[in-house]
Amino acid sequence: MNQTNQHRAHTLIREEILALTAYHVPDATGLVKLDAMENPYQWPEDMQTRWLERLRTAALNRYPDPHSQQLCERIRQSFNIDSRLEILLGNGSDEIIHLLINALAKPDAKVMSFDPGFVMYEYIARYNQLPYLKVPLNPDFHIDIKSTLQLIEQQQPALVFVAYPNNPTGNLFDAQQIEQIIQASEGLVVVDEAYTAFAKKSFVGKLLEYENLLVLRTLSKMGLAGLRLGYLIGTPEWITQIDKVRLPYNINVLTQLTAEFALEHKDALDHQTNQICGAREQMYRDLNAFESLIVYPSQANFILFKTAKHDANVVHKALLEQKVLIKNLSHA
Repeated sequence: MNQTNQHRAHTLIREEILALTAYHVPDATGLVKLDAMENPYQWPEDMQTRWLERLRTAALNRYPDPHSQQLCERIRQSFNIDSRLEILLGNGSDEIIHLLINALAKPDAKVMSFDPGFVMYEYIARYNQLPYLKVPLNPDFHIDIKSTLQLIEQQQPALVFVAYPNNPTGNLFDAQQIEQIIQASEGLVVVDEAYTAFAKKSFVGKLLEYENLLVLRTLSKMGLAGLRLGYLIGTPEWITQIDKVRLPYNINVLTQLTAEFALEHKDALDHQTNQICGAREQMYRDLNAFESLIVYPSQANFILFKTAKHDANVVHKALLEQKVLIKNLSHA
């Protein structure tokens, strides 16, 4: 880019965008990739064959069903979602986070979540020019409920995100404390259950109890990360409004067919999830054998551990030399 074009870009692009650093995804070519919380397993060969046969039916010359009706119904059946609730699909849960913040982005609106927490809440809030409020977690990564309720009372955030289990710490917050947050909030509370398959805990059963509650999920962690499919569950009053800011045809034909097929074989996905949970427990025990590490319990498909002072970069580099990529949070 020449200097004239660079000057023009810096003149026209919003200041808060210029101030951001793009979300970085490291190149994992040739590495054992452990940094993205993915399911490492492929489908059984016979399941792959049947899936490819299903894809033959895809009408690539036509736009997809704009509301993904068959897929939504399959999700409803697969996860026992009450018929009084509605489902909205997104291109990954990231798109749904964007839709939520965009829909609630009044001039005085604020977004709140916890620190450490999922980075996209802050990224997307800043894209939309909204103040982002961070509530520090306790040293054991649980909610400081007193500070949280005080901040809600003082700042009245329009939107509160609660990751359940939390990313990147892997722990489940106290469910009663989350209910206190919902009850104290005048704004919307979104419980992000990206890792619910590994935790077996959910707030979906509370959706008809609290009028300011929505539940966000993704199929990525169940082995479908390449599809980029997230879904939001809530009452029609909420979903109808949020759907207005969703771009049409956001879920393509191949994603709709593949996700529907995969959920028809949910038992295979559940088997893989159970394998991962077993491996998580073994890894937790193995890491705990290192006296120099502090290892935190996890209800997700990853484990957070803390090294001795200043050793995180050394460990990260040493693993890279062994062709193993993990996430280094020492600078987060």
